[in-house]
Amino acid sequence: MANVKVYNMSGAEVGTIDLSDDIFGIEASEHAMHMAVVQYLANQRQGTQSAKTRSEVRGGGRKPWRQKGTGRARQGSIRAPQWTGGGVVFAPKPRDYSFKLNKKFKRLALKSALSTKCQEEKIIVVDELNLSEVKTKEMVKVLANIKAEKALIVMDGSNKNVMLSARNIPNVKTAGVNTINVYDLLKHDTLVLTKDAVAKIEEVYA
Repeated sequence: MANVKVYNMSGAEVGTIDLSDDIFGIEASEHAMHMAVVQYLANQRQGTQSAKTRSEVRGGGRKPWRQKGTGRARQGSIRAPQWTGGGVVFAPKPRDYSFKLNKKFKRLALKSALSTKCQEEKIIVVDELNLSEVKTKEMVKVLANIKAEKALIVMDGSNKNVMLSARNIPNVKTAGVNTINVYDLLKHDTLVLTKDAVAKIEEVYA
């Protein structure tokens, strides 16, 4: 069971916490993490790209010249793909790129990402994250105190002041326990967790 130091918002050590081996100490599955990232990126695609095939381009109904005797190559339409203004060969059409993964597989991927962060000692636990007002400067100061750069901040509930204070900071993202994903975990160097978030993660993903 991994034992991690707990810090306050000033960066002072205030205790330690044990992280569950069932979530933060499993043998990481690279395949599961890879598939989770591929799925996340695929699901972000809008799939709205579209171009016209030769049957959809306006005009070109008449044969441009007779079949034989002109010395030129035979042509049936001025909207064929080889013509300027013609249709596109195998034109892209709107489609859905998303696909599903099994629940157990997705859970394995998330646990693998959390375990990887723990093994790399990239997890910082804070006793609490509370700001009295929306102030980006204060949030920057807190992150500097706990030495967290390019961080994913995971909280138990939706602390609006923290979320609004952090959203303009480059390379910093906030998330709730129920909205964390493998892509964000791997993209950010440091994972910042509150003590309440750790307890909820161990409860939800146990």
